[in-house]
Amino acid sequence: MIFERPHYNHKKMKHEQLNGLISELKKTASKEKAPLWNRVAVDLEKPTRKRRQVNLSRINRYTKENDFVVVPGKVLATGDLNHKLTIAAYSFSQSAKEKIQNAKGEVLDLAQAIIKNPKGKKAKIIG
Repeated sequence: MIFERPHYNHKKMKHEQLNGLISELKKTASKEKAPLWNRVAVDLEKPTRKRRQVNLSRINRYTKENDFVVVPGKVLATGDLNHKLTIAAYSFSQSAKEKIQNAKGEVLDLAQAIIKNPKGKKAKIIG
């Protein structure tokens, strides 16, 4: 007996999730009058190859203790983080998450960031 696994198109599922996130970002930007979230949505609409990848060393260089940072792309683990931050991004490498948490920082996906900071106050876009 041969068992066939159902065929899931992971790219399509991920694309639908991304479109939902972009829609939610634009809705929040309009409702809360927060241009930050509109800017992030526009950046996420770009092709994957043009999406930003930001190393922790760059985030560390341009931030201070307790800043709220938004990365409209992926956070990578190159470099160190030596102060506490809240970082929201579309995705994180596993080792970047660990380094942020070891520095007593907070890791958020963009959907969580909208809930935590709907007006986008005192947020920095890095990337």
